Amino acid sequence: MFSFFKKKSPTPPAIPGADAPVSASSQAPFALVVQPQAKPQAPAQRQTWLSKLKAGLGKTAASISGVFGGSKVDEALYEDLESALLMADTGVAATQFLITDLRKKARAAGVSQPLELKELLIGSLADLLQPLQQPLEIGKHQPTVVMVAGVNGAGKTTSIGKLTRHLADSGASVLLAAADTFRAAAREQLTVWADRNTVEIISQEGADPAAVSFDAVSAGRARGKDVVLIDTAGRLPTQLHLMEELKKIKRVIQKADGTAPHEVLLVIDGNTGQNALAQVKSFDEALGLTGLIVTKLDGTAKGGVLAAIARERPVPVYFIGVGEKLDELETFNAREFAQALLA
Repeated sequence: MFSFFKKKSPTPPAIPGADAPVSASSQAPFALVVQPQAKPQAPAQRQTWLSKLKAGLGKTAASISGVFGGSKVDEALYEDLESALLMADTGVAATQFLITDLRKKARAAGVSQPLELKELLIGSLADLLQPLQQPLEIGKHQPTVVMVAGVNGAGKTTSIGKLTRHLADSGASVLLAAADTFRAAAREQLTVWADRNTVEIISQEGADPAAVSFDAVSAGRARGKDVVLIDTAGRLPTQLHLMEELKKIKRVIQKADGTAPHEVLLVIDGNTGQNALAQVKSFDEALGLTGLIVTKLDGTAKGGVLAAIARERPVPVYFIGVGEKLDELETFNAREFAQALLA
């Protein structure tokens, strides 16, 4: 489960006979930080989740660890390590950075044993990933408007459902917006999540996605919601007309609330390798991303693409997922991820 640090000011006394919705300005402010921690409040649950992550990245870990099976640190080891990192989707830029940093640290420390070198690599990777470890903050604005994008099949709508559950469990009032009006199944799926989490949803069959988003933000303000989560249609960055639709949604949201959207999240599939980096670059250029959710880091996912993202487009990674279950989406911790990838 997430580690929450929340502060909620006392709710003002109800006014007898006041049946009208409470405006955002009159409701008590809600503050929530979804904080990545190495030692959360529920260590047993975190360890269970970490075990799933390690299992998911097991093939990559075994491949890279095999490089350190020799008896000495030499040029052949560095060449094999470079190949293993590239095969793990780390990318050329991040691989070169890690190898250069590793050589420097090994010389400074006088390292001669491969296993010692491996520990240095874990540290170098953790340092590279550290800028991605940032918390998601809810409550600076009311409502906090979160726009979620991603290609079809990345797990976008499911991730929204999981995030909704955790926000609701922490005490935040959430309003969902089914702005993926191109696909009826998406609206139905989001409606199921709304029912499961007992939250409200704005959904209009066949309506313009931007109009649905505008209505949701307006409704969120009128109803005093803490968070408005907007699900947009999945699309590839090469589909220029659909990317323009996303830009339109963002512009319309800004008309409904001049400071919104406060968060623009991209959901990426951890199985797509370097293509995930290309998606981050394209969506960031179009929308100005504030955070990422990386899903499906299990089975065939290599995981190294997070290093490539950190080196070439360091957009914060708020959450990573290893499966479909509710407890398989967690906050990102750089050190934990580095250990799972290289253990």
